[in-house]
Amino acid sequence: MVCLVDTCGWIEWLTDGVLADSFEPYLKNPAEIVVPTTLQFELYKWSKREKGEVKAMEVIALTEHCRVLSLNTGLALFAVDMALQYRLSFADAIIYASARQSNVPLITADDHFQGLPDVIYFPKKAILCDSK
Repeated sequence: MVCLVDTCGWIEWLTDGVLADSFEPYLKNPAEIVVPTTLQFELYKWSKREKGEVKAMEVIALTEHCRVLSLNTGLALFAVDMALQYRLSFADAIIYASARQSNVPLITADDHFQGLPDVIYFPKKAILCDSK
């Protein structure tokens, strides 16, 4: 199934977090993962801060095997509509709009997306997704 896994899902999977098993089925086939460049930014920032530059580059290399979706004017304007409609931050709006524009579900444990259309949400137990 083609999908877009949110930043917190990637972090859970990369760190073998408490929800890693929930995200693993969605991350096992890179060719079926949509990765917006905004998500690459968030992953690189988190990885570099937490694990160092070498590990951060390895994480970005993983995402390069996915369907990378660049930010363009149309996506940016659509993200504005999503931000206004659902009260999303810039990055969350870009990520959600990327999923919607690609017609794929967003897989996440981020509370900001809970209850939105076409979102598969895994409730957090003791994880922190706002690590951006």
